[in-house]
Amino acid sequence: MFNTKFAISITIFVALLIVTSAIKNKSRVFEKKITKLNTNIQLKKEYINEAQLDFFYLSSPAQIEKKLKIIGLKNYQPIAHSKIFLNISDLTEIEKKFSNYKGLNEKKK
Repeated sequence: MFNTKFAISITIFVALLIVTSAIKNKSRVFEKKITKLNTNIQLKKEYINEAQLDFFYLSSPAQIEKKLKIIGLKNYQPIAHSKIFLNISDLTEIEKKFSNYKGLNEKKK
């Protein structure tokens, strides 16, 4: 009698340990997926904020006129197309391509 109760409790205990570890592993996988999705959401929010800022600033003629009045028409120079980037990663990629060495094309004395 004592042996059967002991065997049943050990069996239940081992079964619960196995179920607990399986649930823990599945929840860990879900947690990793959630973390990955949260980082993707943060990146998308940053891109949306940049795009909204560009849209609001560039689509408002009043803002452009105000800036032109402040800096004056003589000092106004349009931005070259090569200096306009869709996001900050494009800018950093181009900056990495430029060399920091000065005077490479100069003749040595």
